[in-house]
Amino acid sequence: MSAEPEARHGARSARPDHRPQVAPSGLARFWQTASGYWRGPRAGSAWGFTGLLILSVLAQIVVQYRLNLWSHDFFDAFERRAAAALREQALLFVLFAGLSMLVAVNTVWSRMTLQREWRAWLTRHLLERWLAGDRAHRLRFAAGEDENPEYRIAEDVRIATDAPVTLAAGLLGAVLGAVTFIGILWSVGGDLTVEIAGHGLTVPKYLVIAVGLYSSLLTLAMSTIARRMLPVITGKNAAEAQFRAVASTLREASLQATPPPDAARQHAAVTATFDDLILRWHALCHQWMRTTLVSHGNLLAAPMIGWVLCAPKYLSGSMSLGQAAQAVSAFVMVQAALNWLVDNYPMLADCRSSVDRVVAVLQAVDALGPDRD
Repeated sequence: MSAEPEARHGARSARPDHRPQVAPSGLARFWQTASGYWRGPRAGSAWGFTGLLILSVLAQIVVQYRLNLWSHDFFDAFERRAAAALREQALLFVLFAGLSMLVAVNTVWSRMTLQREWRAWLTRHLLERWLAGDRAHRLRFAAGEDENPEYRIAEDVRIATDAPVTLAAGLLGAVLGAVTFIGILWSVGGDLTVEIAGHGLTVPKYLVIAVGLYSSLLTLAMSTIARRMLPVITGKNAAEAQFRAVASTLREASLQATPPPDAARQHAAVTATFDDLILRWHALCHQWMRTTLVSHGNLLAAPMIGWVLCAPKYLSGSMSLGQAAQAVSAFVMVQAALNWLVDNYPMLADCRSSVDRVVAVLQAVDALGPDRD
């Protein structure tokens, strides 16, 4: 036995009734087990699905970049009232839109396939460890936690494998999109000279500076408003599992007890857990309302801010309508990329909550014997 399992064994011997809480290293503990999908017998297909998803994200960026260039040409033709050029650009749009839809469909397939296969692998792994020997009967969680490993394996594993794939693909797209479209803002936007008290002030690469400041303020606003999202989602998920556990326990007791248990007491127990669940859903609703206020406000404001920023150069004649449209499109893409946290904060919180609950199962199993991951 290694030194680490021996240390855990010694801790259990000293305090046999104690079960470890989810530690700050819970993410590392989850990845220690969950990453086995990329190391085991199915590693070849795992890496194949992963590579296909990465290629799909790259293809999306390429198509979006080409559509950005198309917006330049289309609106310039629109400004010139060039009918032949407009017809040509309309046909090109059909081509690029078709490619975009094809790439999007392929992205969905590769993402959901990777999620499904990873979930299947991790679920089977946890079931094997949970059902080995008599662990299913001896498994215990920390005081105050719901003792419902089957719900954690069924539901929390789903979220803990679905969300990371979606988030990782989104983050990769955000990084690539930011790098790609900041270059467009840099070249198309250029410098802006404004008159202040009779003096000309030149702001270099003003669209790049503007999108950075705007995205920073938006991320700060979301981080402040949604700071309680993680504990609220964690509480909601725990209440959902506790309600199922209590209802299941009462059903089993009713089938085995002679005479049948007191119906009023059963009703009170189920009602209490359900009332707690409804209260937690109420708190979650308030959190979603607050985050929606920021995210939806950004959805409306970002394009308008881009047009307002481009208006001075367009009105002065130093920027064409096509360049303005291209810059606004790039501005929206860059701020969306830089505000990845804003758009995905609720999913991150939900994912972390489910990961912590899966880690609790792993730690409870670890406490019953040496780590075999």
